[in-house]
Amino acid sequence: MGLRKAFLFIAACALAALGLSACGGGGSSSSESSTTGSGGQEGGTLLGAYSSFPDYLDPALSHTLEGWTATYDTYIPLLTYDHASGQAGGKVIPGLATALPKVSDGGKTYELTLRKGLKYSNGEPVVASDFTHSLERAFILNSGGSPFYEGIVGAAQFMKTKKSGIPGVETDDKSGQITIHLENPDGSFESELALPYVALLPAKTPDKDLTADPPPATGPYVITSSEPGRGWEYERNPQWAKNNEKLLPQLPSGHVDKIKIQVLRNPQTLVNYVESGKLDWMGTEVPPDRYQAVKSKYEGSQFRIEPSFSNYFFWMNTTQAPFDDVKVRQAVNYAIDPAALERIYSGRLEGGQQILPPGMPGYQKLNLYPHDIKKAKELIAEAAPSDKEIVVWTDNEQPSDDAGAYYQGVLEELGFKVELKILSPDNYFTVITNSSTPELDTGWANWFLEYPSPNGFFQPLLAEESIAPTNGTNLPRFADPALSKKIAELGEEPVGPQQEAAYAQLDKEFMEQAPLAPYGTSTASTFVSSDINLDNVVFSPSFGQDLASFEFK
Repeated sequence: MGLRKAFLFIAACALAALGLSACGGGGSSSSESSTTGSGGQEGGTLLGAYSSFPDYLDPALSHTLEGWTATYDTYIPLLTYDHASGQAGGKVIPGLATALPKVSDGGKTYELTLRKGLKYSNGEPVVASDFTHSLERAFILNSGGSPFYEGIVGAAQFMKTKKSGIPGVETDDKSGQITIHLENPDGSFESELALPYVALLPAKTPDKDLTADPPPATGPYVITSSEPGRGWEYERNPQWAKNNEKLLPQLPSGHVDKIKIQVLRNPQTLVNYVESGKLDWMGTEVPPDRYQAVKSKYEGSQFRIEPSFSNYFFWMNTTQAPFDDVKVRQAVNYAIDPAALERIYSGRLEGGQQILPPGMPGYQKLNLYPHDIKKAKELIAEAAPSDKEIVVWTDNEQPSDDAGAYYQGVLEELGFKVELKILSPDNYFTVITNSSTPELDTGWANWFLEYPSPNGFFQPLLAEESIAPTNGTNLPRFADPALSKKIAELGEEPVGPQQEAAYAQLDKEFMEQAPLAPYGTSTASTFVSSDINLDNVVFSPSFGQDLASFEFK
C-alpha cells in the first residue's frame, strides 16, 4: 500500500542503506519487431498476470503497489520519479512541469510551469488548471492520498466542505504557471507532488471511481480496457509519439506496443505459465511453497530478488473494545512471534516489531516486545476485557491468508473467541478502509514505500489526519494529538541527524501505545519468462516493475 523525495540527503541515505543499486515475459513478439541497439526487440505484446485485481485503476484512489505499478506509465504528475531501479529511482525529477519548483517564502510557496503543448491521449490539451481540478478531485473522492496535500492553504477546509475551491493554488492556463501556497513548510512536499494522487487529468474527469473506465493518459501508454476482477489492457498512447514524447524526453517511451494483464486466481498457475512461456511476467509474488525452487533454478536469468521498504503488520481498532485498552494491544505484540511468520513467508520476510523498516533514516532496532506468551496472558488478565469476541480480517492471497490464520491462533491462545474473515484481495483494502464496514476489529495489512522519508510511514499509518470515512490509511483509527503534532512538525523539516533521532524516538513512543503489531519487512521479486530481458527490467522502489522497461530478447 505503496515514497520519494527530490534527490536529497534522505533519499541517498535511505536507499543506499538498503544496498539498492541501479539496474538496468513467452509472450507474443510482434512479427513487425525490430532489433534495438542492446540486442532486444521493439514491439510485441507483453502478457502479464496477477492473482488479484488492484484496489483501483484510478490514479487519485489507488494506494497499493499493484495499482501504482499499473498506472506509473500512464498518469504523469507535475513532478515524477526517475524511471530507474534502486537509489536512482528515489530521485524526484520534473514530470509535466518544466523543472523542479522554485521554493520561496521560507518553504511555503512552490512555483512550477507546465510544459507547453502537452496533450492527453484523447487529444485534449493539458492546461495548468487541470492540476487544480485533479487536486480537488482527490479530496472529493476521499482519496487515501489527500492528507499529503492538506497543508495547502484552504485544503483542509475544502476537504470538509468539498466546495468553494482551494485558494492556496493559483494557475494561469496561458502561461502554464502554477503557484502553490502552504500553511507551513513541508520538507516532503516535492515528493508528495510526484505521487500519482495528483497526476493531471482533464478538467471534466468525473468525480467518481473510474477503475472500470480509466481516464485519458499523458504517459507513453494508455489503459484501453478494464474489466474489474478479470484484467486490463494497454496500448501506446497515440499522442505520445505524435506529441508528448519530444516534450518529455526524461521519460521512457516503452518497448512493447501492447500490454495485456489478466487475473488468474491461482498463483501456482502463474508460476507454471511463466515457466512454460504462456506468460511473460507475473506481478504477484511467487507463492511461499514455490519460492525457494524458483529462486534456485532461475535466479539471475529469469528471477531477481528486489529489496523494498515495507512494513507487514496486524492493525487493531483502537476506537472500540477490546483494543481500546493499551494493555490488550501490548499483549498482542508480546504474543506475536516474528520468527514463526518468517517461516510462513519462506525466507522473504525479515522479522521486526516497529514502524520504521531497516535502512530507513531514523531506524533504530527496538525490542519492546520479545516473544513472551506468558507476559501476554498476564496483560490480558490485568485488562480483563469485557468483549472477547473478535473478527480478524485478511485476504486469500498467499501468504497473507496463512498470516491471518496464524494471528487467529494467537488471539485464541490469549482467550478470545475469533472469527476469521477472508476476502478477495481485489476489494480487501477498499473494505477495511471503509469505516462503515461492520466488525472492523483487527486484521492483516502491509505498507510499501511511497517516498524515502520516515514521514511516509508515520503520516499515512498513524496520524489523525489519515483517519477517514473511506480510503483512510490509519487502519487502527489511532488518534493521539501529541504524537500527530510531532509527525507534522518533523514533516516540515529536511531529514538530518537530529530529525533521525527524533523519528527513532517517535517509533518507540508509538510502539509503546501499540496500535499496530508489526512483524517484519519483506523483499519483493521479479519473475519473467525466458523471452524477456531480465537485466533491463526496472524495479522502482515505490512503483515496482516499470512496464515501460519490459523488452523481448
